[in-house]
Amino acid sequence: MPHLRRLTPLALALGLFAGSPFALAAPEQAEPAAATGKAPLPLDELRTFAEVMDRIKSAYVEPVDDKTLLENAIKGMLSNLDPHSAYLEPEAFAELQESTSGEFGGLGIEVGQEDGFLKVVTPIDDTPASRAGIQPGDLIIKIDDQPTKGVSLTEAVDKMRGKAGSKIKLTLVREGGQPFDVTLERAVIKVKSVKSQLLENGYGYIRITQFQVNTGDEVGKALAKLRKDNGKKLQGLVLDLRNNPGGVLQSAVEVADHFLTKGLIVYTKGRIANSELRFSADPADASEGVPLVVLINGGSASASEIVAGALQDHKRGVLMGTDSFGKGSVQTVLPLNNDRALKLTTALYFTPNGRSIQAQGIVPDIEVARAKVTREQDNENLKEADLLGHLGNGNGGEDKPSSKKAKASPRPQDDDYQLSQALNLLKGLNVTRKE
Repeated sequence: MPHLRRLTPLALALGLFAGSPFALAAPEQAEPAAATGKAPLPLDELRTFAEVMDRIKSAYVEPVDDKTLLENAIKGMLSNLDPHSAYLEPEAFAELQESTSGEFGGLGIEVGQEDGFLKVVTPIDDTPASRAGIQPGDLIIKIDDQPTKGVSLTEAVDKMRGKAGSKIKLTLVREGGQPFDVTLERAVIKVKSVKSQLLENGYGYIRITQFQVNTGDEVGKALAKLRKDNGKKLQGLVLDLRNNPGGVLQSAVEVADHFLTKGLIVYTKGRIANSELRFSADPADASEGVPLVVLINGGSASASEIVAGALQDHKRGVLMGTDSFGKGSVQTVLPLNNDRALKLTTALYFTPNGRSIQAQGIVPDIEVARAKVTREQDNENLKEADLLGHLGNGNGGEDKPSSKKAKASPRPQDDDYQLSQALNLLKGLNVTRKE
């Protein structure tokens, strides 16, 4: 990757919301206004700010100290920029750094805000949220019977965090239906970034739940293990990025690079010098050019969209599923004094063909909506070969009477319509290639 600068674990990252991994970088050194040519500070507005602060201190119903007022002012300044910029107090900053390692406390749920309501972006696999059946798009209208309308995203996330083993009640609304309650038990969330297995002989499956620091290496190991388990080169592979909220940018680049041998993977544009980055693929191909289907949905965001967009632009794989989330911005965490930090949107990222995904998302090549799989009874009907005195096969072929098949072990594709369609597409591609 000629253009890839090796980044530290606390380096540039792409995440979604409070509690997700975000970019971490060193603070910029401010220059004097005269040296940079910037406009002088707006004195009238500063006087107004000082006057408002003074009025609050003198007239508010309860005493408020200067520190509280100033910290609230900073929070308001950041929260009104965009949904992803925020002021991180020591506890939030520490939790943010922990999340890149794949272990943190809470419910295992990624959330955002829409029209003032708390909205589920995705539940994380194998967490209290996913086991309770919470789905992307659910609106959280109450937390422990307290309405969430008008509550900031940071405050809502703080309410959902808590000691492992403690319980919390969420009131949800799904697809305009009636509100319903879900009681969850908080847990220490240990997220396994990469899962892999053979769906059946010749066809592999890799699921990435989020992009952590070591995800690129884990995908490389998963590809090698799938080939070893199959005994020969795979005939097809499904890369599952559904409900993946993002994570570390470098890991997304490394994952895409496992499937590409040349060309641009992603580039970013921003105002500060270190926000202009370009990442390109190296010639190595860990995937051996295996036919590829990439699954995405509305819970696929940020780093997931980088991988999907790169593979789509290079025509390396077929994208299947539904439109992705549409988060195309980069957040940089700028450490401050006293263990605090600013999480600031500093750039937009673009796919190799120059597409900005911000607020639009990635559109799959083949749209396949989520559906419930139901199966008919597997009782095989009577066949010609079961009939007494039936004629033999004219070409000398062996009779094939009906038989009771042993019940097969459950497979991921049996209850996952989108995954089964991806597997069928890979089989179809192999059939047409052999003709």
